[in-house]
Amino acid sequence: QVQLVESGGGLVQAGGSLRLSCAASESILRFNDMGWFRQTPGKQRELVALISSNNITDYTDSVKGRFTISRDNAKNTASLHLNSLKPEDTAVYYCYANVASSFSVRDYWGQGTQVTVSS
Repeated sequence: QVQLVESGGGLVQAGGSLRLSCAASESILRFNDMGWFRQTPGKQRELVALISSNNITDYTDSVKGRFTISRDNAKNTASLHLNSLKPEDTAVYYCYANVASSFSVRDYWGQGTQVTVSS
C-alpha cells in the first residue's frame, strides 16, 4: 500500500511563494504520473500539475508560468513550487500518484495540505 504524505502548506500573502512536498512510502521509480490536485469547498477536485515518469510536465492553464512541478527519484518525493500566488489559489492541495504493480495500476492520494492566500 503506497502512502503519500504532503507538507509545506500554509498561509501566505498574495504574490508570495510556497513549496509543497510529497513524500512516498516507497521508491517512486515504478510510479507512472505523479501530480498535484486541489479542491475548494463545494467544488470538484481539479488537476493542477502532472509529471510523468520521464519528467514530462503538464499544468492547468491558470497556473502556467507560476507553478513548477518536479520529482526526485532518489528521495522518493515530488514537489510543487507555487510562485506569484493569488487568492484564487487557496485550496487543499493533494498529492497524487499512479502506480503500476505486477497485476494492476492504481491511483493513490495524500491526505491534503491547506494553502491559503490572503489578499
